[in-house]
Amino acid sequence: MGFHEVRFPASLSFGSVGGPERRTEVVTLANGFEERNSPWAHSRRRYDAGIAMRSLDDVETLIAFFEARQGQLYGFRWKDWSDFKSCASSGESGFEDQEIGVGDGETRSFQLVKTYQSGEVSYARPVTKPVAGSVRVGVQRNPMAEGVHYALDLKTGVVTFATPPDLDAVIYAGFEFDVPVRFDTDRIQVSAASFKAGDVPSVPIVEVRV
Repeated sequence: MGFHEVRFPASLSFGSVGGPERRTEVVTLANGFEERNSPWAHSRRRYDAGIAMRSLDDVETLIAFFEARQGQLYGFRWKDWSDFKSCASSGESGFEDQEIGVGDGETRSFQLVKTYQSGEVSYARPVTKPVAGSVRVGVQRNPMAEGVHYALDLKTGVVTFATPPDLDAVIYAGFEFDVPVRFDTDRIQVSAASFKAGDVPSVPIVEVRV
């Protein structure tokens, strides 16, 4: 799959609408009970960038970005302003934000994840597009140094330690992250007259698996 490691202009994604979607198959039985099943292990995000367009200059920037991605052909990074940190959006991320694994004395590589908790139920979301310079990693609540204790792959979100963490050592991480997405259309339609009248274009964006 073609993917460009470039972020959609954050000033244009601010104000967009969107969020996670799930796919649930619901079968109603003859007795009125339901059977529900999901073929997706992970949710997928959808957005509409058109709502964030505030001027024709914004539209021009959008079109240039769209043409460089060749429509749906190449994916790109997207900043979801409602969910882009390992901590609360109003806080500052630190290396103790998220537990990403437990050492077994042999494993060196761990995937960044963000866990969503509600009551006793949780969902661990893989984070594959961390933001450069934002990642902090710790082992047993001791901060680690990138380039000394571990290496980070910004294209996959995998943390690889120089030495495997000890048995039962808890690995933590804090970070900011982008969502891997693509345009969900091969057409951008804009009318200068209608845009000035408040009719903004629809620019659907959909998350992709990487």
